[in-house]
Amino acid sequence: MTLTDAYAVCLRLARTHYENFPVASWLLPARMRPHVAAIYAFARTADDFADEGDLSDAERLARLDDWEKRLDGHGDHPVFVALEHTIDECRLDKQLFRDLLSAFRQDVTAKQYQTWTSLVDYCRRSANPIGRLVLGVAGYRDESLATKSDAVCTALQLVNFWQDVSRDRVKGRDYLPQDLVDQFGKGARREAGRRTRELFNEGRGIANGVTGRLKYELRATWLGGVRILERLEAVDFDPRIRPALGAADFAAIGWRMLGWRAAGK
Repeated sequence: MTLTDAYAVCLRLARTHYENFPVASWLLPARMRPHVAAIYAFARTADDFADEGDLSDAERLARLDDWEKRLDGHGDHPVFVALEHTIDECRLDKQLFRDLLSAFRQDVTAKQYQTWTSLVDYCRRSANPIGRLVLGVAGYRDESLATKSDAVCTALQLVNFWQDVSRDRVKGRDYLPQDLVDQFGKGARREAGRRTRELFNEGRGIANGVTGRLKYELRATWLGGVRILERLEAVDFDPRIRPALGAADFAAIGWRMLGWRAAGK
């Protein structure tokens, strides 16, 4: 398989798989799109190993182990043909990919979280590496930017959890930490939402720390996550309701993107 063919496979996967937030979208600089698609294809496929189908836990873990071996240059799978080039071209840290795999293995074995701290640590490995990798593809090596990215990525992961309560229950998972339930009772989900909003606020500056089209991609991603959080707040985090973004929401996101500078934020 040629490098061009390998990237085409990754781009096709990125554009056809359902996600809440844009992946390798037209907002990204064109030179970044294939690299971001390769990163996404690696993570999406590994996440499916952990979540999809009727595999046993042992089979899921074995597939993740094999995926990690391929990360070290074993095999000619199209995802890794593209990813190896992306890692070299963009000087990316392979540990970030290993962190993702660590989180996916945890998905197989951990069904509940006892503390908010342990949940945030999971997000550190399941979500934050993606933001850092995107910054690396863009050529940014500033740790202060990476810290803001971490806050946004953790917030996006948490919003996904609060949005998908009913789906996760089918898989036997509950991401609402027990320590919040013990402390806040019926208000635990609202408290989780409040903490999620704090993380969004901590990371908002990420979109001002980059230039060009990437800043619009990051604004759209931030605003999309906040919009879902607003929809969750509107139904008081009712776990029976799964808010999804529609045409009116995308219009609101576009309007807010236009007003971003005018608001001084």
